[in-house]
Amino acid sequence: MTIDFDKMNGLVPAIIQDSTTMKVLMLGFMNEEAYNRTVATNKVTFYSRSRKCLWTKGETSGNYLNVVSIQSDCDNDTLLIKAVPDGPTCHTGSGTCWGEENTCAPMTFLSVLQDFIETRHKEMPEGSYTTSLFKDGINRMAQKVGEEALETVIEAVNGSNDRMKYEAADMLYHLIVLLTEKGMRIEQIAEELRNRHNPGWHKH
Repeated sequence: MTIDFDKMNGLVPAIIQDSTTMKVLMLGFMNEEAYNRTVATNKVTFYSRSRKCLWTKGETSGNYLNVVSIQSDCDNDTLLIKAVPDGPTCHTGSGTCWGEENTCAPMTFLSVLQDFIETRHKEMPEGSYTTSLFKDGINRMAQKVGEEALETVIEAVNGSNDRMKYEAADMLYHLIVLLTEKGMRIEQIAEELRNRHNPGWHKH
């Protein structure tokens, strides 16, 4: 990756984004040495314009920013770094430097959940319920989706909203497991629903 450090006298802005919640955590600046150290250690290191030295985020607080990916923009003069924070990013104790709580939006969590399930599918750790579903095969996975859907319907007709929410969550979890086995993503289902929302959509 080529980065243009000359445009801003040896510095480039680096936007730090939580790789899970997608929240923008902070903005800092890097020179080439800070960038190289970030790549070498997988911990975000900046150049302090006031102190004229490198500093690794978290070296005092322990709240490191662990690098997941680094991208350069179209002009190669701004970095987008996705990272996993070890704790609050801001020195004030806030999740972000804009005073926001760094939490995952409920709908976004479905994607995070499938990422976790895909890791289970790849690693197949012993003692995991998700692993046992994958080992039981697609017929069992499909059966579980049907069972949980029926239990959701029963709670909707004769139960409580709390129980219906519980069973609906079970149904969604097992559906995501089934989608993972089929090589599909929950985002594809959302895309299908979005397409159906289009006034020009026609049923197949």
